[in-house]
Amino acid sequence: MNIQEYFTRISYNESHKDADLQALTVIFQHHIQAIPFENLSMHCGETIKLDLQSTYNKIVRKKRGGWCLESNHLLFWALQELGYDVCILGGNSYEPAERAYTTEINHILLKVVIKGNSYIVDAGFGGAYQAWQPLMLISGKDQPQMPGIFRFMEDNGTWYFEKVKRKHCIPEQSVPFTDTPELGNIRKIYTFTLEPRHINDFQELNTYLQVSPDTILQKKSICSLQTTEGLYALVGWTFTEMKYNYMEDMDLVQITTLTDEEVEKTLKDKFNIVLENKLVP
Repeated sequence: MNIQEYFTRISYNESHKDADLQALTVIFQHHIQAIPFENLSMHCGETIKLDLQSTYNKIVRKKRGGWCLESNHLLFWALQELGYDVCILGGNSYEPAERAYTTEINHILLKVVIKGNSYIVDAGFGGAYQAWQPLMLISGKDQPQMPGIFRFMEDNGTWYFEKVKRKHCIPEQSVPFTDTPELGNIRKIYTFTLEPRHINDFQELNTYLQVSPDTILQKKSICSLQTTEGLYALVGWTFTEMKYNYMEDMDLVQITTLTDEEVEKTLKDKFNIVLENKLVP
């Protein structure tokens, strides 16, 4: 494994003399704009191994993406290589259908400490809830970014991560809407504690997510990538392109239903992914 090869994969060619916030932010943005959040392996007969060499080969050498366990594990390795004070944390994601957080840890995120300040760095949530910059670990402070306003709330050692949603403008629809208007404009994302974790703590989860028929990851193929203006997302045969803040407090959303042939072409053209095995979305 080689840090320069990783830099080439994410198209990062700036100097990185100091392990500071500025370099972290730029590397993070290159990572999320080059490495898709995706679970395609599950839908083309491939097993996902949770070890660094396998993840490195898949993402860096085969130019694939990965889900949170893979993408954040790779980023953890890269930041360690660069001299950052970084540790792995575990999160419990919010399930909108259940209106509750999962009882078991099902997400991995990173905490980076720079000059005594803690930042949450998470390259593995994907879609519209993916932050574009490291977030200061501070309770109750609004942190505006291009995708929206993010914030943490802390209660008795448990941290809650949420985002203020914008309205969506869909060209065919004259009335703007949000995906769950009855819940207001706050979208809960996940909770976490500051207990340091090891990647091996997630081996059981990695296996479970690949065999449990109940998870969204099993039900649909998912691939999303952050762009300079918003994001691309391919869920099953549905391709969505989002432009953030297209109008004031409104994101432009364009949705297309694809054929099998178009799915393959879209993966190549929009996500730079060429699969070795047949995808069954």
